[in-house]
Amino acid sequence: MFGNDRTQIRQYFFNVWDKKNHGQSLTGLDEIIAHVIEIHPEYHHYLQDSDDTLDREWTPEQGETNPFLHMGMHISLHESLSADLPAGIKAIYQQLMGKYGQPHEVEHKMIDCLGLVMWQAQTTQKDPDMAQYLECLKKLL
Repeated sequence: MFGNDRTQIRQYFFNVWDKKNHGQSLTGLDEIIAHVIEIHPEYHHYLQDSDDTLDREWTPEQGETNPFLHMGMHISLHESLSADLPAGIKAIYQQLMGKYGQPHEVEHKMIDCLGLVMWQAQTTQKDPDMAQYLECLKKLL
């Protein structure tokens, strides 16, 4: 999406949210980010003051969800769907929409699969296994 600089990525979220709230024009990617932020009102307070959250650590061990990671996964999914990569993901999404009907719910189910594949790639220090990702998604059908 942006690279690997955590501060830069988080700052981009703050900038997009600020532009959205002030009625400024947004790029295509900005529109996606703004939409993802909008559907996560539980994270809006984190985007009010960058001093409090720009460098904050969220740890699963503390029962916390990193809002930037979570929203970033939504954005990655949107980008994957728009490009249909891995091939077939768009058709799976459409089938899941037929089954569940709610885009946000469907995205969360798909993100669970994405998170699993990304975690496995990180722990094995290998590329994400896209075949396994698609297999996980197909199990949701």
